[in-house]
Amino acid sequence: MSLPWYKQLSREKWKAFFAAWLGVLLDGYDFVLISFALPAIRDAFGLTLVQAASLVSAAFVSRWMGGLILGALADKIGRKPAMVISIFMFAAGSIVMAFAPGFFVLFVCRLVIGFAMAGEYSSSATYVIESWPKHMRNKASGFLLSGFAFGVILAAQVNQHLTAAVEAWHPGWGWRALFLTGIIPIVVAIYMRKSLPEATDWEQKKNEVQTENNDMLNILFGGPRKALNIAGVVVAAILLLVIFSELAVPGYLIAAFGVICAAIFIAFIYQFDPKRWVVGVAIMVTIFASFMYTWPIQGLLPTYLKDVGMDPGTVSSVITFAGLGNALGYITAGFMGDKFGMRRWYALSLIISQILVFPLFMQNGKWVALVAALLFFNQMFGQGVSGLLPKWVSSYFPVERRAAGLGFCYNVGALGGAVGPVLGAAIAGHWSLGGALAVLSVGFAGIVIASIGLNLPKKLQHMVDPSAVRPEDGNDEIINAVE
Repeated sequence: MSLPWYKQLSREKWKAFFAAWLGVLLDGYDFVLISFALPAIRDAFGLTLVQAASLVSAAFVSRWMGGLILGALADKIGRKPAMVISIFMFAAGSIVMAFAPGFFVLFVCRLVIGFAMAGEYSSSATYVIESWPKHMRNKASGFLLSGFAFGVILAAQVNQHLTAAVEAWHPGWGWRALFLTGIIPIVVAIYMRKSLPEATDWEQKKNEVQTENNDMLNILFGGPRKALNIAGVVVAAILLLVIFSELAVPGYLIAAFGVICAAIFIAFIYQFDPKRWVVGVAIMVTIFASFMYTWPIQGLLPTYLKDVGMDPGTVSSVITFAGLGNALGYITAGFMGDKFGMRRWYALSLIISQILVFPLFMQNGKWVALVAALLFFNQMFGQGVSGLLPKWVSSYFPVERRAAGLGFCYNVGALGGAVGPVLGAAIAGHWSLGGALAVLSVGFAGIVIASIGLNLPKKLQHMVDPSAVRPEDGNDEIINAVE
């Protein structure tokens, strides 16, 4: 413990971390690639606006299923095999998209990529967290998620320099080349993972006596409710596709479909753990609020900067600068979370970020340098602190249920990433876009501050069933004490 933190990790653990980090970088890279390629894809296949939008929505439709199925697989057969399966699925989705002959193949590939993204997130996060010493797991969580930010930055740079060059050489292949580039980090990640050890916590738990057939897949799809749960998966997938496909559906039906999907997700988490389902629901709501305060800014920021008069080159520079703040925030969260405690730093960091929101959006972009600086620190303290989310969520689940619990709850909550930009645009129709982004950010960040800072999942669980509360639920001190 007297050694510097980085010397407390063996070469093998650093290698394991870097392999997982590459997978998360690929998440960020591949997730935003469709945004850059979409205009060219639309022209190439003559897609309608609804069809084009559905290619973005498809990843959200399948993401929660990937968290459930691949997360449960990581609990059943190990973190490392689940990571490798996820990476292979990414490879298949990227390669086939590069050669897709039409809309249907593109749509299926986006479903596969969203599915694999959730599996990669849950298995990589649990793998790294369970491989590092307990007193350093905030660093593990924050450092790992920095890969996503660097992936987004990399995608922007590759699109800027590669697409035009390929188009000049072979017209019509610029967007296809973008998806082919995903092969390189995939190959590197797979190579590194071939020789990795299994996560320490999972390996130890495997050697203990376990209740058989207690994984999430068997609970939901191997018991007497199997047919009903399969029907629930199908219904939820169809309704989510309708909700996010920009079809002309009345607002009251959209709301009803959302309620039905929420009921299905709650039913799944209840079956997964009847005693502690309240914790699962509280985590899903918190993650949903987290995406609701971050993704309106992430998704609508280019539009806002353009509307206040910035030229495309300036917009690109400002967004890249904000992305660097995001990446630095993930790393900072790791250090500060270990120093001050996971929940304390999360609440403090979010408060700092929200103090910056109104000055950022209320001065209408008059001073570019000020906008860039405020965005840098807003993303650093607001988005970057979400690097602690894997550590926070994982604290509420025992090892044998951790990957499935984290994967399912997080990726159901991630639907807020699809709802947030739409809600922001709708509010902006009655007000300014900057005002809409500021109100959404402060409002939903307040929910996250209360939930994580006050440990509401644990408190709510205690109100419903005190006997099901675990001492380590959201509690750094207890987690570190048992190392």
